[in-house]
Amino acid sequence: MAYWFLDGVTLYLVITYVISFLISIAIIFLERKNPSATLAWLMVLFILPGIGILLYLFLSQNISRLKISHLNKKERRLIGAQLREQSEEIRRGDFPFVRPEAEKWKDLILMNQNLGGSFFTQDNKAVFFNDGKEKFDSLFRDLRMASESINIMYYIVRNDELGQELISLLTRKAREGVQVRFLLDALGSRGVFPRTLAEFADAGGKYAFFFPPKLKYLNMRLNYRNHRKLVIIDNEIGYIGGFNVGQEYLGKKKKFGYWRDTHMRATGHCVQDMNARFLLDWRFASGESVEVAQAYYDQQPVRSGSTGVQIISSGPDTGREESMHCYLKMINNAKERIFIQTPYFVPDPSILDALMNAVHSGVDVRIMIPCMPDHMFVYWATWHYAGTLLGAGARVYVYQNGFLHAKTLTVDGEVGAVGSTNFDIRSFRLNFEASAVLYDKEEVSRLDALFMADAELSTVTTFEEYQGRPLWMKFKESVCRLLSDLL
Repeated sequence: MAYWFLDGVTLYLVITYVISFLISIAIIFLERKNPSATLAWLMVLFILPGIGILLYLFLSQNISRLKISHLNKKERRLIGAQLREQSEEIRRGDFPFVRPEAEKWKDLILMNQNLGGSFFTQDNKAVFFNDGKEKFDSLFRDLRMASESINIMYYIVRNDELGQELISLLTRKAREGVQVRFLLDALGSRGVFPRTLAEFADAGGKYAFFFPPKLKYLNMRLNYRNHRKLVIIDNEIGYIGGFNVGQEYLGKKKKFGYWRDTHMRATGHCVQDMNARFLLDWRFASGESVEVAQAYYDQQPVRSGSTGVQIISSGPDTGREESMHCYLKMINNAKERIFIQTPYFVPDPSILDALMNAVHSGVDVRIMIPCMPDHMFVYWATWHYAGTLLGAGARVYVYQNGFLHAKTLTVDGEVGAVGSTNFDIRSFRLNFEASAVLYDKEEVSRLDALFMADAELSTVTTFEEYQGRPLWMKFKESVCRLLSDLL
């Protein structure tokens, strides 16, 4: 009996290692992943036979060939011509910049246009929220005033008190005749079911789930999630940032305590770009035949300010890592200071090198991370990379007043980014993300002021303290660092 059992184990190991070997060949020669991701997958496949194969099947699919955010021929012609015209004006020096900081950062504007197709608009007004109650009070007030359309998408919508309040409000607006489209990520909003939205649908509201499982409880695209948080009301008011929908975002979960996040309410022409981003995702997820060009031509938002904005979106379907390159350009151009707030700091090697170079060039680099984890492996990897920058001379703040979930980057008090994009490889390569890049000293100074206020509620970690951490902590950091490309 014992020999039979051993033979069974041997057969299992032989089969799993043969399959792992074949997958490894495919990863190396067909998928052409970056070297660090390739090595991480090889390690998982051969250290965890069988389990590694399952992880690969669920977490490492190539979706770059899926037509998720692609414009059709008509849209490419109309929108592409308009974008090329704007880019040419900037190159020739004919573009009428309203603010000098936008003209100073025109290389960043052009890069975002060429790489991500991002229009630059400069008639916008921004309002920032760093408290969940204030954000949702403002959002619900705007939703109640909607008269024509509501396009809304979140990564996480909980089936709790706040989630039910949102669904009830959307249902009421649908009954009033407002066109309501509700897009949820199937994994992040897995507690919301069709029956949860039955009354909303009966009222005339439309909903769709992004990458739903083809088999119940078996989602083969766990690694590719729509992490965007966008709300567009009457094509005049837009919301973008880090808050999802759930009681924890109001600070009502004991595990996290106060929830510190950053969200932006925008008016002006940047709302058109947010709406176009929504419609591209909606068209893919719902199958509804909507024209994205209508976001630009059917309805013109009221000019409301003078803040320059670009809406940056990225996802694994493009393969261009638009958000990462935008942040990299901002960091490389820094002359005075860089402020980063992020719950997860697992940077791409190029981002880490750029930050190291900035520190060595005398730039004041400050990074703020949370004092507690919501994803344990990512938390320990975060500390490894934070420690690397500490050794170079950066300042690392650990937020102590609850959980820090804000995703912001500001450079030299002139340009800043607010959105759903974390400073980690998952956001740069795997998730579908959206952020607003602002070219406005006044607005960026408000983000810097929020950072400095949070610094008063944080502890500053020294490199000596980091070096003196226990051996078990160093071990966890080292293991999680090896898995950085898979986290």
